[in-house]
Amino acid sequence: MKLEKIYSTAVNLGMSKDPRGKEGIEKYLAGNKREYDRLKGDEKKYFDTEKLTNPFGDTRILNGDPGTEVKSLIAGIDVETPELILVDRLRETGRKIDLCVGHHPEGRALASLPDVMDLQADVWADFGVPVNIGDSLIKKRMGEVEKGLMALNHQRPIDAARLLGIPFICIHTPADNMVTDHLTRRFKKKKPHLVGDVIEALLQEEEYRKAAQVGDGPTVLLGEKKNRAGEVMVDMTGGTGGPPEMIEKLSQAGVGTIVGMHMGEKTRKEAEKHHINVVIAGHMASDSIGLNLVLDQLEKQGVKCQAFSGFIRVSRLKK
Repeated sequence: MKLEKIYSTAVNLGMSKDPRGKEGIEKYLAGNKREYDRLKGDEKKYFDTEKLTNPFGDTRILNGDPGTEVKSLIAGIDVETPELILVDRLRETGRKIDLCVGHHPEGRALASLPDVMDLQADVWADFGVPVNIGDSLIKKRMGEVEKGLMALNHQRPIDAARLLGIPFICIHTPADNMVTDHLTRRFKKKKPHLVGDVIEALLQEEEYRKAAQVGDGPTVLLGEKKNRAGEVMVDMTGGTGGPPEMIEKLSQAGVGTIVGMHMGEKTRKEAEKHHINVVIAGHMASDSIGLNLVLDQLEKQGVKCQAFSGFIRVSRLKK
């Protein structure tokens, strides 16, 4: 399977489960095209033309020839210079690794992380928060994240991959869309009555069971297991955490329990203030589910998948 096909497969899977829907994504890409067409002269040189076909700025081929044939890859949640050196060492010892896959974005994909955050407004809209309110809340948060990324050394792992000759790709929001959709459908089917039932539903996923065995399993951050769960919202896509102000709007819309990968202290305090239960499913395990759902589709095409750097590989393919 060629590297460019792996990339397009991940993007297409992410679009198929995107909360904006097909029409929303088409409008988003059309907006990028209008932006590009308005540019003149040298301005077009600096435009990321991947934005014309890929709505996920945090998912990119970071190093390597798109035509590279990939028979075996290694995937991790965080892949930076130390992990790339490890991959190089494994290759030296005879391990066959044609591609390194990271989940969290690096390089240009990290710099573009704010671009995917506005889809959070569509997630909230599905639970009854008017889109105009969601758009207003997320734009402020996008600005905060953009400013925070400006000081980072985005290209450090990309340079390492280039010097070591390792093809390198990151798959972020497409995988997060996959896990969000997967768990949302599980909760709709299970209809958990109590917060404890939410935990039990999560533990039916092997990734969460394995994480629990090493002290990183699902936990109740706010509320109690005997509390009624009410409407359950899975909050696992959209780049990074949303603004604390969203909590009040979600409470008013009827959300009773938020299931997320993590939650900052300001947001936690808002959830406590507005009596929303919060279940932290676990960051690495949740990211692993999303990435597993992508890699399963690659394995169907004959690509061998290995795991490292916090990634819990669980195949859902029938043997």
